Amino acid sequence: MTIQEFIAQYKNHPVLFIGTGISLRYLENSFTWDGLLSKIALDLTDNPEYYLDIKAKCFIDEKFDFLKIADYLEQDYNKKLSEDRNGKFKEINDIFYKKMSEGVHLSRFKIYICNLFSELKFKSETSDELKEFRKIRKNVGSVVTTNYDGLMENLFDFNKLIGNNILLSNPYGSVYKIHGCHENPEKVIITEKDYLDFNNKYELIRAQLLSLFIHNPIIFMGYSVNDDNIKKILKTIFTYVEPNSELATKIKNNFLLVERDLGNENEIISEHDIVLDGLTIRINKIKTDNYTAIYQSISNLHLPVTALDVRKVQNIVKEIYAGGEIKVSITEDLDTLKNGDKILAIGSSKTIQYQYQTAPELLASYFNVIDESNSQIVSLIDKYKIQPANTSLSSDLVLSIKKFKIQLH
Repeated sequence: MTIQEFIAQYKNHPVLFIGTGISLRYLENSFTWDGLLSKIALDLTDNPEYYLDIKAKCFIDEKFDFLKIADYLEQDYNKKLSEDRNGKFKEINDIFYKKMSEGVHLSRFKIYICNLFSELKFKSETSDELKEFRKIRKNVGSVVTTNYDGLMENLFDFNKLIGNNILLSNPYGSVYKIHGCHENPEKVIITEKDYLDFNNKYELIRAQLLSLFIHNPIIFMGYSVNDDNIKKILKTIFTYVEPNSELATKIKNNFLLVERDLGNENEIISEHDIVLDGLTIRINKIKTDNYTAIYQSISNLHLPVTALDVRKVQNIVKEIYAGGEIKVSITEDLDTLKNGDKILAIGSSKTIQYQYQTAPELLASYFNVIDESNSQIVSLIDKYKIQPANTSLSSDLVLSIKKFKIQLH
């Protein structure tokens, strides 16, 4: 089955699970786990063998334990900076002491990690593919990521959620940053102690993520098939779901792992078995370097309503729940409503006919629609006539809009 055929079967908005491989693909300042720790060690000591000595201490069961490596490195990093207040890492110490004076304890090690990811430095050669990537946001429910950088919230303009904020979230239009974010050093999860604390405190967060995975198609991107994050997610799910049940089959069919294969233009989905504690779980996998085909398949997915529209409705419903100044009324005559009223309409296509946007919303639609490739918004824009004489728009802006409208056709 092709990637286009597979995604065309989706009945709900997919959730993206984004790993380091996606940031490595599009950003200059991105690192593998090993690469990040190696860079910090080299920056700290200017001695490449220092990091190798730490790795040698953490070779367990025929593999390197990067959680333990991070533990050792954090201890050394914090100690060295405390002994050299105004040296090479003066700016990190400045932040540390400022926060300490405010009663906030931060690790210098994590402050430095956050500084490394604070800016998005895009690779120029991937700009066209990134445009295709951005278009899929209209069909994506939410994003879960283990990355610290701000790539996904920047690209999709989604609301980022960190730590316990995940529990108070609107699942549509959210980026769940389960391992922390560059803006919050205190919530970065990278050491063995961090992971132990995470496993002990975040049972409710895992339950919320489990709900997403049961009700939505899941697309893993930026991970390898042997990645521990993939295995942990699958293990969590099938701890609560009977492996041979109808629900388990549904979940398995909804799982897609995109594994990069440099230079391969493959568009065919295959099945892959993952063995976890004696349990064999079959998932769908595509090995390819043709990410444009994947993005276009998601962008071309036709669902009854876009994820963007769901987010708008949920925002209004949230206001209704919150109370305050909002007024809720039931009417059979939409003409009696004021232009400034927010409307949540429930009914058939025969009784609901209004198509209205404010001027700012309309202009925003014009200049976002080409990125969204949203046929519903194109249809709405088509119903408006923009006349320079009756608006405050500059003639250049009106001309741009008219040219854009011609381009759409």
